[in-house]
Amino acid sequence: MRATTWTEGPPSVSELRGRFFAYVLGTALLALAAAATLFAGYALLLGEPTRGFALVVLAALPSGIVLRGLGSPNAEPSRREALAGVLVTWLLMPALSGVPYALTDGVSLVDAFFEGMSGFTTTGATTITDLLALPTSLMLWRAFTQWVGGIGIVVLFVAVFPQLAIAGRQLFFAEQPGTSEERLAPRLRSTAAVVVSLYAGLTALAVVAFLLARMSPVDALAHAFASLSAGGFSPAPAGMTAQAPTVQWVAVAFMFLGGASFPHLYRALSGDARALFGNAEFRAYVAILLVGGLLLTLALLPSFGLWDALRHGVFQAVSLTTTTGFVSDDVSAWSLPAQALLVAFMFIGGSAGSAAGGVKVVRWLIVVKHSVREVRRALHPRAVMPVRVGRRVVPEEVMRAVVAFLTLYLGLFAAGTLTLVTLGADFVTAFTAAIACLGNTGVALGSVGPLGDFDAFHPVSRLVLAFLMYAGRLEVVTVFVVFDASFWRRPRLGGRRPGPGVGRPRRRGRPTERS
Repeated sequence: MRATTWTEGPPSVSELRGRFFAYVLGTALLALAAAATLFAGYALLLGEPTRGFALVVLAALPSGIVLRGLGSPNAEPSRREALAGVLVTWLLMPALSGVPYALTDGVSLVDAFFEGMSGFTTTGATTITDLLALPTSLMLWRAFTQWVGGIGIVVLFVAVFPQLAIAGRQLFFAEQPGTSEERLAPRLRSTAAVVVSLYAGLTALAVVAFLLARMSPVDALAHAFASLSAGGFSPAPAGMTAQAPTVQWVAVAFMFLGGASFPHLYRALSGDARALFGNAEFRAYVAILLVGGLLLTLALLPSFGLWDALRHGVFQAVSLTTTTGFVSDDVSAWSLPAQALLVAFMFIGGSAGSAAGGVKVVRWLIVVKHSVREVRRALHPRAVMPVRVGRRVVPEEVMRAVVAFLTLYLGLFAAGTLTLVTLGADFVTAFTAAIACLGNTGVALGSVGPLGDFDAFHPVSRLVLAFLMYAGRLEVVTVFVVFDASFWRRPRLGGRRPGPGVGRPRRRGRPTERS
């Protein structure tokens, strides 16, 4: 009797399942180790402590080498594996980046984790009461983490989330190359290359602009990181309130760019201006900033002169809508109508595919258009009235996804507010702190105040706020997936026979016979 065996060729994509997670996490850890090495060298040149950065290298470098070795750049992940990769990477990187803070006097482990999460999620909230006591290298590290977080979220939204049919695919209406069925691994590499090139170029331009506005080199670099990433960390205790009006206007320009869609910006800079100005979300984004800035200017006129009111109005409208979180003045002393506008801005967010957090403009566009359609349907119940964003018809499943997102988002915001109140915060402080962290804005009112910090919160409250930052940055739905029992079940090997090309690796090579 003869038996047929197979001479195996290169492993198929499905045979590499399970190795994408290791490769991506290992690559992220190696990148963090490289950055920490550079900052350790910078601290050594300045005569500052290097132990915190050295510990990051010691933790990230060996584990990164091992994980990258176990992984494969050609691996194609399952949906569960890709989600796990996103969730673990965005939890481990902030935790490791907080190590240098933990070795600073007066900074607890909870505060160090809070600071690391605030940086990587580009929230900009802080528990450090004396910024001037921080070494220069650690201050710049603080700004650098939010810059990396800004790159990371754009890559996730443009390359990863569309593949997972979570948030990005339904809401990102750019005409991206490829389809949702395209393999994730090559798309991730190509998208990252485009985003990093544009992001680095705009950062360099921002540094030059701040230098021309007469900032010191370190401050110019830190504020460039903070503005473009929609982060809001400033090396100065008074933030932007102590800066000259010229510096504030420069910040407005780069906060605006940080809140715009990077793929649309890239296409516009490549010569296709219609990709930006013909986009419905971008037009709505600009209109919100203009109208919001005008309304806030009018609310500030009783307290400021015309030009100062205009500067503060435009600055705060851009800063809070893009979730950057810079403040140009002590806004806690402003009138109640002005403060109400500030809180409203915190619920909007920037464009899809930007570094900004929040709900995103395109979601609000869909909600508004869907609501208008339902009102009209009350008068014309049999009429066919598709919802359009620009020239694109929004499918019904997309609108259901938007409703689900908003339900989870607002539910988490309410739960966070209630938890903070239960742990001792007053309502105004709890309300604004919860939306500041969930929306990655970092600016709160009440006892915290825009010029204050989050150190007064109970340690458990700080952990709750760190979770809100984490959930808000990862589009909420991604985090709630872990609460579904099916996420933790191992895939069944038996059961229904898969269709052609699904779940069965194809053998490659020629068959050989043996006796």
